[in-house]
This record gives sequence, structure tokens and C-alpha cells, in this order.
Amino acid sequence: MIRASIQNLTYRQRLQLIREKKLQQTRDKIARYGPMDEDDYGTVCPPADFHWEPIANHPCGSWFGAIGWAANFKSLMDVQPVYVDPLEGIAGRWMVTISHHRKVGWKPEFDFSHLKPYHALYGISSGIGADTHFTPDYRIGLQLGWAGLLSKVRQCRAAHGPDKAVFYQAEEDVILALQTWIRRTAETCRQMADTEVNPQLRENLCQLAAMNDSLVDNPPRTFREACQWIAWFNMASRTYNRDGAGGQLDELLRPYYERDTAAGTLSDDEAVFYIACLLLNDPHYYQLAGPAPEGHDLTSRVSFLVLEAAHLLDSSNNLTVRVHDRINQEFFLKSVQYLFEDRNGWPRYAGDKGLVEGFMRNGYSVELARERIATGCHWMAIPGREYPLNDIVKINTAKVFEVAFQEMISQAPSPSTADLFARFESHLRKAVEVVAEGLDFHLAHQKDNQPELLLNLLCHGPIEKGRDASDGGVEFYNMCVDGSALATTADSFAALEQRIEREKVLTWPQIAACLASDYAGPEGNRIQLMMKHSEKYGQGGSLGDAWALKISQLLTHLVTEKPTPAGRKMIPGWFSWSATIGMGRIIGATPNGRRATAPISHGANPDPGFRKDAAPTAMAKAIAAIQCGRGNTCPMQLEIDPSLCRDGGYRNLASLIQTHFDLGGTLMNINVIDKDKLLAANKDPQAYPDLVVRVTGFTAYFAALSPGFRQLVVDRIIAE
Repeated sequence: MIRASIQNLTYRQRLQLIREKKLQQTRDKIARYGPMDEDDYGTVCPPADFHWEPIANHPCGSWFGAIGWAANFKSLMDVQPVYVDPLEGIAGRWMVTISHHRKVGWKPEFDFSHLKPYHALYGISSGIGADTHFTPDYRIGLQLGWAGLLSKVRQCRAAHGPDKAVFYQAEEDVILALQTWIRRTAETCRQMADTEVNPQLRENLCQLAAMNDSLVDNPPRTFREACQWIAWFNMASRTYNRDGAGGQLDELLRPYYERDTAAGTLSDDEAVFYIACLLLNDPHYYQLAGPAPEGHDLTSRVSFLVLEAAHLLDSSNNLTVRVHDRINQEFFLKSVQYLFEDRNGWPRYAGDKGLVEGFMRNGYSVELARERIATGCHWMAIPGREYPLNDIVKINTAKVFEVAFQEMISQAPSPSTADLFARFESHLRKAVEVVAEGLDFHLAHQKDNQPELLLNLLCHGPIEKGRDASDGGVEFYNMCVDGSALATTADSFAALEQRIEREKVLTWPQIAACLASDYAGPEGNRIQLMMKHSEKYGQGGSLGDAWALKISQLLTHLVTEKPTPAGRKMIPGWFSWSATIGMGRIIGATPNGRRATAPISHGANPDPGFRKDAAPTAMAKAIAAIQCGRGNTCPMQLEIDPSLCRDGGYRNLASLIQTHFDLGGTLMNINVIDKDKLLAANKDPQAYPDLVVRVTGFTAYFAALSPGFRQLVVDRIIAE
């Protein structure tokens, strides 16, 4: 508790104290749970004596279906500890994720064993049983409030027959359970106010109590209440099954800001403070700026305030700036300036041109393409109207390559890269077909496995139809299919073509033997170096660039040439985030000089060290060239030394960002970090508790990452 003698803290002073507490909470989480190779999230540790026991409704010990999920959500809401910090402008923090307590993640009766051998053969992450990874439309909840949503559920239930009763009862139960959590929080605020000796904090606690009492039933009326309402939905959805997708934050808050400032009841300092508290509550993925459906720029005063809030908070967050040809240049440059100043890996940047033109190739209008916003690690989705399962389904092309290579070596009397690519195409086609069948299987059964009871509430259709978002409840089903290991695969093809077919300095039997032995012995080491230093993807006009383009075009063709058997569209991209380590473990040595079980290449990036000069412009051009061009992202991960920010160097980075997007790039994740500091932090992570890095689509505290994952980030950053 702040001492009674400390009076009239400014908003900035409160934020500094809140930030220090956040760092301690992160240390507490590391101590209790160990490394966390994912988003920081906004969780705090529950009390040591807290215990919650899930309610199983299946002999396997897990729970499934709408009633099972609603029962467990209600059970947790009744006992989840209440969190209130008298310094903060909004109340609450989540502590437990229900889905993490499941013993079995897929209902055993829904058998897909016929697909599993192919998943293993091709290194497929199938997406079967995966949750969330689509985007709610917060406007629905902000307009209706919890009581309004409850009334909508009951009205729609009355309009449908008894066959929808289970669905509606579950939706009603989760709303009532959340309202209970909010009421308990408001009561805690009142109790804390009764004993708080600091007048400023006592007044804040009284305001929190009154605000949350109102929000139990009423829609938010003020800017502060809107921030609190969004936080409640985020916390509830995170608690339910981790969620993670935000929305167009500046536009969501703009009407409240304009109304309150016009009435003289909100200052910019207050607005920045409340936004910072919202970002602290959970580092959700939010988009800023970008075009409206009609094309005009959405940058507003609130967009600047969000940047300022994140800057003052100086913590992990996941803001994305949507760059288009009409973006407010002052706002764009300010965002890049903060990227350099704070060195926390935020914001990242989405390229409107490539995203919009690409999505339109799927048959959609420009207006709808502009509504499809960036709201996850590399997710794109139309808020409340689209179920794409983004960032879930992945095909490990290096594993597909390995299968094709081994088949060719065992069968072909005269191996060649042409023969190898034909076999690669055949196996990749089969992998895509298996993925398509798996997506239909997921969509047929997910409602009875893990329905989206929270996200359904903020989508257009599920409540009206009485159908889960995974079961035809929303309007659009554009299923994401990502390729992984682009550079590993492209550089392997290039090395084989260069060293065997063009230069004729090696033979197919030699390479096959080296791969089988993992480049063992002096001769193996010599050949590994030769293969490793072949022409790489990213060098510009290289064999690696040509193969990367050919492979990406093949993936795009195979994914889009026909829908799933049930008629759903599939949209390709390139991504692998933290899966680079796991995906590499299942693959032997590859012809690009990579050792067996080593991580695969990262996303759409060339492998680190692809050029001696490490020119970012070369990488920007290379990644822009291999875009799938259908509206999903092929992200560029860029590591920048902070010395480049001298003498206005951030403007050069802004130009690079704009150039990449003009060429068709779709997403840029950027780290600005000092090499010496990173190396020191890798040796003693706890000495740098506030070091934040952009791992890929998400940012995280470096000290919270596992040793293996820290090393992966270090190797990538140092090499570039």
C-alpha cells in the first residue's frame, strides 16, 4: 500500500509504480511456473493457497461441449481471486486459464487416426481441436453491455426450438458467471476503500467500485468505462481459452474520447493513463491506423494517445500499425521513433497494399479487405465475421523435402533437382489435401469439443443462429494454411543445384551419405561448409531466391486451387513462430548445411547470415518477392542495431518499412537491440528483468524465455 504521506501522485508517477510492480509480478511468474516461451500476457500469480478443481464430464477426466465448458467457467468465476491495485485506473487481472487444465484436448470419440500418419510424415500441425485465432467485434459488447448481451441470448433462445437450448443455456451461464466476477471485484474495491488511508487512492477505489457496479449491467458510458469493459472481456476470454485477438483499438475508443473531451470530463493525461492500464492488464493484439472501408485514414488523436501510453508504460505489448498510402505521416514516424527509443520490439507494422490486394484475389471487395485487420501473431481477420483459424495450421516444408529426397535417392537411377522438385510437389499436394480434410473434420466437431462461448458473444451470427463460430455461426470461413521452413527448403534445393548440377564438385551419393551421417567426419565437415555457403535465399538474384519464389508459388497454387472437400476456402501464408525449434527436431540434416534436429528457418525470413553485408534492403526485397498474395501474411523479422537511430536514423527505417510494403510485403516484426546487452542478458537473464524482445509475432520479457529459446533469439539477432 502507498503510504498515507504520499499525496497527489501524478499519472506518470502512478504508471512508474505500476510498471515496477509489473516487473516483480513477472519475476514471480518465472519463479513459480518456469520459462514461458509465449506472450507475456497480463496474468498474475494466484495466492499460494488457491486451488480450483475442474469439473470433468467424460470418463477420460476432461470436459467437452457447451455445458462442460460453461460449468467450468462458472465454477472458476465463483472462486477466482479478485485483483485490485489502488494505483490502477481499471480493476481486475486474470490468473487461471481453464483450457490449460484439460487432461485431454480432443474428445476421444472424434477419431482422426487415419490422418495422423500423414501429420507425422509431413510435419503437419493440423489445427484439429485448436481454439480462438479469430477476432471478435468489440463494438457489439460496448453497445450492449453484459445485460444487453444476456437479453440478446434470451431473446434468440425464445425464437429457436428446444434443439438449441443447450447452446443458449451455456451462453447465458458464462455471462452470469462473468457478472458475478465483476460484482465481487466491485465489492472488493469498496472494502479496500473503507480501509485506505491515502485520500487519492481511496477516491480511486470508490470510482472503481462505482464504475464496475454499473458495468455489471450497463454498457460503458465513458472513456474509462470503455477501457474497463474491454479489459473484462479480455480477461474472461483469456481465462476461458486464452483468446488473444484484439481489434482496432483507436477506433473502439475514439467515440468515448470525443464525447468525454467535448464535455470537459477527460484530459489527455487521464486518457493516456487509462489506455496504459488497459495495455498493462493484458498485452492483447491491437491495430492502430490503417484505412476505413471507404479508404480514408483512421489515424485520430486517440491513435497518438495509444502510442504515448505504450511509451510511458515501457513494457511488453503487441500494437500493430497498419501502413497505407494515406497514413498520417506524423503518426507513422512517431511510432518508428518509439520503436527506437524504447527498444521493446513494438510496434510492428502491417502492409495494407499487399494485404488488401491479396485478400481481394479471393473474391472479396476492397471494402471488406480493408476491414480485415491485424489482430494476432500474424493473424488477419474480419472482426466478428470471419473464422480463419489463423496461425494454427502449418506444413513443415523441410519435412516434405526430406520425404521427397529420401524417396528419390532410394528409387531414381539418375537423381536431379527436377526429379526432386516433382516429388516434392507431389508430397506437398498430399499434405495440403490432408490439411483440407483435417480442417473439415475440425469444423464438424469443434462445437462438441471446445465451443467458443466467449467469442461467440462478440460475433455477428452465432447468437442469432444458435450456432458456434466454429460451426457455421459466422459469415466467412477462410482457413489459414501456413508453410514453414521456406529458407531451409529453398537453400537446400539451391545448394544441390549449385554444387552437384552446375559446378559438378559433388555427387548425389556423396550428399546422401553426408545427410545420413549428419555431416560426420572431416569429409562431412568439408561438404557441410560447401553446402552452407552456396547461393542463399535473400542474397538477390541467387539460386536461393529463385527456389524460394518457386516453392512459395507452388504452396500458393496447391492451397488455393480448390477448396476443402466441404467447400471452405483456404488461404496460404508463411510462418512458424516459436515452432521453429520443435519443427526442426523431427528433421535430419538438410542439404543447406543444417545439422540434424537443428531449428528450421524462421517464417518467411532468409536464414541468418544470408549476406555478408546483412543489408536489410536485400531481405526486404526478397521477402516481398515470395509473398503468397492472398491476404495472409508472410512476415519479415528484422533486427536493427540501436546505433542506426543516431541523427534521425529512424527515418531510414521508416523508409525501409514503406518500401517493403510498396513492394507487396505484409508484416514486419522489428527488434532494436544492443548486441552486448543481449549477450549479457543471455548469461544472466535476471540481471535484465525489463529487457523486452520481439520474439516474432509477439513480444516477451527475455528473462521469461527458456534457455533454448533465448539462444535461438540471440543467434538470430547476432547473425543479423
